[in-house]
Amino acid sequence: MRIGVPKEIKTNENRVAVVPAGAEALVSAGHEVVIETGAGVGSGFANAAYTAVGAKIAETAAAVWAGAEMIMKVKEPVEIEWPHMRAGQLIYTYFHFAADEPLTRAVIASGAIAIAYETVQLPNGELPLLTPMSEVAGRMAVQEGAKYLEKVFGGSGILLAGVPGVAPGKVVIIGGGVVGVNAAKVAAGLGAHVVILDVSLPRLRYLDDILPANVDTAYSNRHNILTAIEHADLVIGAVLVPGTKAPHLVKRADLARMQPGAVIVDVAVDQGGIFETIRPTTHENPTYFVDGILHYGVANMPGGVPRTSTLALTNATLPYALKLVRHGWKAACKADGALRLGLNVVEGKIVYPGVAEAFGIPVTPVEQVL
Repeated sequence: MRIGVPKEIKTNENRVAVVPAGAEALVSAGHEVVIETGAGVGSGFANAAYTAVGAKIAETAAAVWAGAEMIMKVKEPVEIEWPHMRAGQLIYTYFHFAADEPLTRAVIASGAIAIAYETVQLPNGELPLLTPMSEVAGRMAVQEGAKYLEKVFGGSGILLAGVPGVAPGKVVIIGGGVVGVNAAKVAAGLGAHVVILDVSLPRLRYLDDILPANVDTAYSNRHNILTAIEHADLVIGAVLVPGTKAPHLVKRADLARMQPGAVIVDVAVDQGGIFETIRPTTHENPTYFVDGILHYGVANMPGGVPRTSTLALTNATLPYALKLVRHGWKAACKADGALRLGLNVVEGKIVYPGVAEAFGIPVTPVEQVL
């Protein structure tokens, strides 16, 4: 199979879908790998590192897309890339369709097969291709939040760690999954006072056991969320409903309860966000104010630390990629239930219920396309 790896062109997205070690594994398995020139540079991998393991370099994105039976990316195709998609082509990347109707309809119209990293799901509920980036984003959320609390960036001038004689900052994390627990670890490590909310009592018991004493757990409901954000310096949105839009848990009117200069970091922004006032931003222009509250809505947070993110992501995505190229997407998805759940759009049909529901489009049972 011919595998194409175009350069990511989303603003300040420096990750790459295949590292040289991954290219070597694919080539060794008998496949052709074509990398767009410079695709790995942002993550520290020069063209020569790919050619040394048998991959080929293409000078243009069009050349990569045109010849590839399978495209491997990090982020969803942006509008300028949509004309490259074609019927029967397998595209393996993060899509987050439920938050982007134009993209969804473009992929439907193309006739391509879309396997979304974020909906590949193991029987225990784990999302193995989302987990590494959720770990990065959770840890970055505190790092970025701490930075934007500085007065020079528009924040309230709070040091999350505090100092002797001055209380530490207060961090509220809504969602106790992978993002939430990683954010809590970093915030607690800095010395902040942390409250983490979740709707699962078993999860809260687990978090109470593993997190340090400066982290309090709370059941996530409307009353407790509003109570928690009133005194928060940093609020982190960490809720994920796989394949569907995130629920709006904090409304615009609720911002009036928050402290002026408080910071919101919504990691769920690429699924629509849990704050009604959040919108996607970029690493170039990451923040904006609404009603005196600083909002950070970068939709590709891990792209800010591409070396770490790329290595963590490709550790997880490569084993599934090898299955896809070895067996073909149909046989691979029939044999692997987790990978089958990654199928979102297949040759003009939506096969993932959450995406169909988001836009009122009929869903086709995945069995019909397999």
